[in-house]
Amino acid sequence: MSGLGGLRNTVRQELVARQVDERIAARFPVGRRLRVLDVGPGQGTQALRLARAGHEVTGLESDPAMVAALREAVATEPEGIRERVRIVEGDGRDTGAHFLPGSFDVVLCHGVLMYVPEPDPLLAGLARVLAPGGVLSLLVRNADALAMRPGLSGDWDTALAAFDSPAYTNRLGLRVRADRRETLTATLAGIGAPVAAWYGVRVFTDLADSDTTPPAAELDRILRAEERAGRTDPYRAVAALLHVCGVRGGS
Repeated sequence: MSGLGGLRNTVRQELVARQVDERIAARFPVGRRLRVLDVGPGQGTQALRLARAGHEVTGLESDPAMVAALREAVATEPEGIRERVRIVEGDGRDTGAHFLPGSFDVVLCHGVLMYVPEPDPLLAGLARVLAPGGVLSLLVRNADALAMRPGLSGDWDTALAAFDSPAYTNRLGLRVRADRRETLTATLAGIGAPVAAWYGVRVFTDLADSDTTPPAAELDRILRAEERAGRTDPYRAVAALLHVCGVRGGS
């Protein structure tokens, strides 16, 4: 488990990792080496984890600072893992310019859609490069629970505004947007990658201090509670993040 970014990021990365592994296990034989595309991999937490598991991973990143950070992270890995990671500098909306149709078994797009004003073309491009039966993993801000964070913080004006608009200001001070599960479900069905499973991420810990991570025993209890809530109605519907997984061609 990574403590990078404190409890909020640790919960996010660990739960998403478990959920991605669950979807991979549901779709592919044990031990199969998969072709993975990670769009907007950031510092490479999920990309490197999957490379360590034996998969061939391509990171598509447009931010020069993040490309540098990713290259630095990859450089610290053993040679066998470094050889399984490819870094491509480019925008997730231009996958067609970089990859052939059906090039990947798994496509990750985590924490990216909130920065894209019109996500449908991006999602269609991701589905296009996904092989039949492949998994599309999206991690988005949950528009259906957008009032939760400001409301629990006592920021009533922001909470009230969140009921009427998917736009919000994130912790970096950037004006971004959230996604509704119903809309994503319809979009994925329309591009031939219908939803196979969805989870809530950070039901209880979205307001946690982002700079601290608790001791291992407490962290284990937190993760068990978060994992249970992320799979259980009605809790998962009010999670800060939604992890929505589609399958190319359905099943």
